[in-house]
Amino acid sequence: MAAAGTPDDDHKGARELAERVINGDWRALARAITKMENDSADAPTLAALLYPKTGHGHIIGVTGPPGSGKSTLVDGLTSVIRADGRSVGIIAVDPSSPFTGGAVLGDRVRMQRHAGDSGVFIRSMAARHNAGGLAPATRDVIRALDAFGRDVILVETVGVGQVELDIMKVADTVLVVTVPGLGDGVQTIKAGLLEIADCFVVNQSDRPGAAQTVADLRTMLTLGGAEERRRRWMPPIIQTVATSGKGLEELWAACQRHRLVLESDERMGRTRDRLRQEVLDAVARGIAADVNSRLAEDGEVETMINSVVRREIDPRTAAHKIVANHFRRERIRLPPVP
Repeated sequence: MAAAGTPDDDHKGARELAERVINGDWRALARAITKMENDSADAPTLAALLYPKTGHGHIIGVTGPPGSGKSTLVDGLTSVIRADGRSVGIIAVDPSSPFTGGAVLGDRVRMQRHAGDSGVFIRSMAARHNAGGLAPATRDVIRALDAFGRDVILVETVGVGQVELDIMKVADTVLVVTVPGLGDGVQTIKAGLLEIADCFVVNQSDRPGAAQTVADLRTMLTLGGAEERRRRWMPPIIQTVATSGKGLEELWAACQRHRLVLESDERMGRTRDRLRQEVLDAVARGIAADVNSRLAEDGEVETMINSVVRREIDPRTAAHKIVANHFRRERIRLPPVP
C-alpha cells in the first residue's frame, strides 16, 4: 500500500477530485482550479484526467483595449445566455502588479448579480506577468469548466492591447471590443486584433463617434484581404450598450452562428491547429527545462558566457554551440556549428 504523500497517493487524490468535478461538485471544481493556478504537483494528472470529458463547451474570448467595457459586456452577455437556457463559466483575467505579483480580481464584484445563480461559475485569475493577456493556467481552467459541464465558457482577457493575441489559442469565437472616442482603440485593432476577431463589438455605442468607429472597422475589413478564413466568415460589427443590454441578444446570436460555421466547415476550425501548437509549445518547454538542468550541472553555459563577455564570440553563436554540443551528446544530428 502506498504511503501518504507518495505519487500514487497524489494520483488517487487527483482521480477522486476529477470524478467529483465531472459529477458537478462546485467545491471540487474550485479546488481543482486552485491546484491548476498554483501549479500543484498533481495538477498535470488532474488536467489529464479531465481532458477526455472536454470538447463540448463553446469557448468565447472577449478581448480589446483597456476601458472598452469588457467586464460589463461579459456580465450582460451572461444574462442573455442564461435566458437562453445555457450554463456559463466565466474566467476573468486581471492584470498583476509588476511589484508584488498580486491582482485586484475585481470582476467578481462587477458580476454580483450572478452570484446566486447555480448556472454561472465565475473565477478571477491573475495574469502573473504573462504578456499575452491570459494567465498561464488558463487552458487547464477552461477544460475544468468544460468537464464540469458548462455550455458556454467566457474568457475575458487583461486588456493589454497590442500583444493580446493569446486568446486565439484558446477560444472558438473571439470578440474584439472597442468604444467610440478611445484614442488608439482602432489603431490597437490595426496592430493585430483585426486578424483574430470573429466579431467586432462597438460598445458604448450611444456615445458620439460610434458611426465613425463602425465605418473605420468596415474599411479595415475591406482592406484585410480575402484570406481563406475571411471568405467563409466575415466578422460582423455589432453595436452594444452593455450597461442597458442593447445589442447583446444580437451579439449572442452572432456567436451561435459562428459556432455553427465552425462545426459545419472543418477547414475553418481552429481546434487542430490550437492543439498542435499546444503540444509543440509543451515539447519546447520540456526540452528547454531539460537543457537548462543539464547545462547547469556541467558549467558549459558559464564558460560560453565568459567567452561572450571577452568578445571572443557573439551571443547567438554561443547559444548555437551550446545547443549543438548538448544534442551531440544526445546523438541527435544538427547542422554544423559555424
